[in-house]
Amino acid sequence: MKVLIVDEMHDSIVQMPAELGLEVDYFPNISIEEVKAKVADYEGLIIRSKFFIDEDFLKNAPKLRFIGRAGAGLDLIDIEACRVRNIEIFAANEGNRVAVAEHLIGMILSLFNKICIANPEVKAGVWKREENRGEELFGKTVGIIGYGNNGEATASRLVAFGCKVLAYDKYRYGFGNQYLKESTLDEIFRETDILSLHIPLTTETQNWVNAAFFEKFSKPFYFCNIARGEIVVLHDLVDALKSGKIKGACLDVLENEKLSKLTESQKVDFEYLSNHQAVIMTPHIAGWTFESYKRINQVLKDKIARFLDIV
Repeated sequence: MKVLIVDEMHDSIVQMPAELGLEVDYFPNISIEEVKAKVADYEGLIIRSKFFIDEDFLKNAPKLRFIGRAGAGLDLIDIEACRVRNIEIFAANEGNRVAVAEHLIGMILSLFNKICIANPEVKAGVWKREENRGEELFGKTVGIIGYGNNGEATASRLVAFGCKVLAYDKYRYGFGNQYLKESTLDEIFRETDILSLHIPLTTETQNWVNAAFFEKFSKPFYFCNIARGEIVVLHDLVDALKSGKIKGACLDVLENEKLSKLTESQKVDFEYLSNHQAVIMTPHIAGWTFESYKRINQVLKDKIARFLDIV
């Protein structure tokens, strides 16, 4: 079986041919036009985030049997078009769940303890103790929407910090235990001090978190998004911060992550977020550690092996 890899990945990807008996071509810098010209010869395709795999692309890939995504989320793949063609899809969600959970905890702790504010102040010779008094994570009620790999990994760490964790997942049930309560959205809207999103970007979730969504919360809360930026209407998030409905935010993703191509209205909203002392932003790196970079390859290899009935 021939497999085409079209994105830059950890060097361990080159071990796949020997371990699985596959013929692998690795072209990390290939263009979409070159892929379309080559892909007809391949039964497997591994991508990260360079291309969108749609019906037009698949017309060039008559032999394709599987697509592996080196990351979490399948919003770059037309799942229905693949299903019609009997193409299996593998994501490596398990590979970065630890990284995502640790990153989110780090953002929350930095926000609550004003580390991002105090650090540059002290380095500049400014010593403000009372102004940088922190807030404890212990005892907070955290609402988690989406209880998959990342949601579950995050929940277990929040429990260790002494949080009450409420989790909602539209497509799962029966996962509650003595440490975590399987909840409804209404319970999350009513009780949450901190909200964290762990859901994929789909036609169902795009722009789901908007002004009407924020208004459902009974009290001001902190908002965290390390899932996908397009789930949240950025302008509505800004308005919720201005009104005090949202007390602060941890954002690893944005509605438009091409900062050089922001619309005029997006520039205004981004500037507001950039200047807000209770907002922490990172460049979509929550799952992007040295360890997860390698672990993702292992997860993909294991899933492909099971697909090929090798193990």
